[in-house]
Amino acid sequence: MDKSRTVRAAAAQIAPDLTSRDKTLARVLETIREAAAKSADLIVFPETFVPWYPYFSFVLPPVLSGREHLRLYEEAVTVPSATTDSVAAAAREHGIVVALGVNERDHGTLYNTQLIFDADGALVLKRRKITPTFHERMIWGQGDASGLKVVDSKVGRIGALACWEHYNPLARYALMAQHEEIHVAQFPGSMVGPIFADQMEVTIRHHALESGCFVVNATGWLTDEQIRSITPDEGLQKALRGGCMTAIISPEGKHLAAPITEGEGILIADLDMSLILKRKRMMDSVGHYARPELLHLVIDDRPANPMVTAHTFLETAPTGSNTDGHQTPAFDGNTDQRIAIVRREAR
Repeated sequence: MDKSRTVRAAAAQIAPDLTSRDKTLARVLETIREAAAKSADLIVFPETFVPWYPYFSFVLPPVLSGREHLRLYEEAVTVPSATTDSVAAAAREHGIVVALGVNERDHGTLYNTQLIFDADGALVLKRRKITPTFHERMIWGQGDASGLKVVDSKVGRIGALACWEHYNPLARYALMAQHEEIHVAQFPGSMVGPIFADQMEVTIRHHALESGCFVVNATGWLTDEQIRSITPDEGLQKALRGGCMTAIISPEGKHLAAPITEGEGILIADLDMSLILKRKRMMDSVGHYARPELLHLVIDDRPANPMVTAHTFLETAPTGSNTDGHQTPAFDGNTDQRIAIVRREAR
């Protein structure tokens, strides 16, 4: 893209509707319209915003969380679906790139999924959080590295990570090595307290500096009424306050607008894309500041698959000759050792 361009970015800190996917979706579509009216080229929503982040799992013991977990299944998003079609249509109508976090339902499993829709409505990225954190492991399955991609869009090359994936330096480096220009960060918000917001700020500013990219981060907001609906315990309610840091960071690690740490709002900032080159001239972590002959990343970006049919494996595997001259599948050290492969005896 033209590095002299300016991209107007928006980050939404709003509350979901904790009762209905469709009502939360309505909030998303309304916010897209509002951001577009402010000439935004990109808008980022919080982690698993549709239908809502599973706050219940942070304060309820597993034995009491089954009802809410099942309700989350019922309201979760399948991809594609009428829900994703609506977001795609809004992106296309307003000519805006949309980054949306959803609880994705894939048959019997939920995933923490990040969706990026280009300005023409095309879904250019669907990725799943590779390792859910702490309480989240009771809610979501694990993603794979097939989603650790940087994609081209109207606003530039975009990469995305969710929450504490930013503490996985190799996951971040995978995106850096693909030369991301705008990094989408999504956190739940309204959790843990001020220390969470402080840690988040350090994390996203560091990534901006190390990657030499812009970071657009969105966190969610819960009202007092919503917090009380999750738990009547006043002590536990304290764990569902604070932790908001909706922010837009430059490649020089600076806030481009005052962050939103309380309440609802849309943060807007203009991204001067020439700052990317200004930063990387001094320090390019995957270029002149790298030493790949000493240190480099190897990534298995194959989608995780619970089954591979034997005939497919036999047709695609390399072959070798055994002692009687028959061709047999040769051992492949790169074969996915996570999958049990059926090997038939050659005849």
